[in-house]
Amino acid sequence: MEIDRRKFFKVLGVGGATAIAAPTRNGHAWQSKAPPDPYGCLVDLTRCIGCRKCEQACQTVNSLPQPARPFDDLTILDKKRRPDEKSYTVINRYYPGRRDDRDQPIPFFVKVQCMHCQDPACASACIVGALTKKENGTVHYDVTKCIGCRYCMVACPFEIPAYEYSDPITPRVMKCTFCYERVEKEKKPPGCAAICPVEAITFGRRNTLLKVAKKRIQSDPGKYVNYIYGENEAGGTSWLYISSEPFDRVGFIDVPKRPLNQLAETIQSALFSYLWSPIVLFGMLGGIKWAFRDKSHAEHPHKGGES
Repeated sequence: MEIDRRKFFKVLGVGGATAIAAPTRNGHAWQSKAPPDPYGCLVDLTRCIGCRKCEQACQTVNSLPQPARPFDDLTILDKKRRPDEKSYTVINRYYPGRRDDRDQPIPFFVKVQCMHCQDPACASACIVGALTKKENGTVHYDVTKCIGCRYCMVACPFEIPAYEYSDPITPRVMKCTFCYERVEKEKKPPGCAAICPVEAITFGRRNTLLKVAKKRIQSDPGKYVNYIYGENEAGGTSWLYISSEPFDRVGFIDVPKRPLNQLAETIQSALFSYLWSPIVLFGMLGGIKWAFRDKSHAEHPHKGGES
């Protein structure tokens, strides 16, 4: 006999809401674990020329395999791409509608990579701690801890982590590293920021970058959209963008402004605080049993009188 889906999720919802409510009243509300002023990068999309130098630098710094098509082959921009297990960052080209003096569409270029969220959902979803948010802004991946569950791939609102499906022995989750060793030990900017020939990428402390972004927008309001992508998305990210085009027209994903791990961690904390876990568990199981029994009785009202 199958239990009604609506009734099942209603029971789960009541149990989950109960679990959240009590610890919150006792002062155990969710708190951000974001570093106060990590490093970050500000990408000014009005300056990007789509040269793919950032892609090339990323491959070199991270010792990634060379692509089948050379970096100066710009025909690859004819198709929209996402970072994968062999490329941590990619450039995409859009034609949002502006035209030049010859009535030709003006291309617009967007760099895509891991956003290095302030409160990363991928790290929260990882059950073994293979992903962690570092003080310098990096969402760092420790391959020695990874068990290949790929929960991080499901949790990421920006659809970034990729998996080495081609490696059956020691597959890894692959994504932008924020050039962790360069930033942490060598005190250098990420490879992509260092090589950009038009200075479309500015490296620095996140709070300073936000001030720089706001100043550019305010000083030239006719050039920029009055918005900084990454300031609040998913609770804030270490990669920030300013643009002359609306972000939803050039491939940016619309994600909630709150940290996406807030709800999950609140429920998790609630379930395992003050012995609430067994109480809620047995309460939910009792509710499910009651719902099942109620449905079964409704379908077979005379079953108990059969001989």
